Amino acid sequence: MGGRTTLAADRRRRKTITAVWLAGLALGVVLLIYWEQSAILYILATLGITALLVIVAMSDLSHTDKTSGQLSPADDASAIANGVTPSYRNTPSK
Repeated sequence: MGGRTTLAADRRRRKTITAVWLAGLALGVVLLIYWEQSAILYILATLGITALLVIVAMSDLSHTDKTSGQLSPADDASAIANGVTPSYRNTPSK
């Protein structure tokens, strides 16, 4: 049972750190707006969107099966919902 308290404490610590970061960033944005530093806000927003796009681009969104290169049947939600067999093949390029 001692492991549960450690997990709960770690989770609480991570939530606290996240809340502190969020409060700090919000305060920073409010101060930049107050001091009318819209150019800095524009640059920070551009860098933030760029970082988000890079993260999405690097993530594996297709969830391909590494052994066969095929999408698993559960990945084709529309075909499952309609009761249709998927008519595509997702083969990785070599």
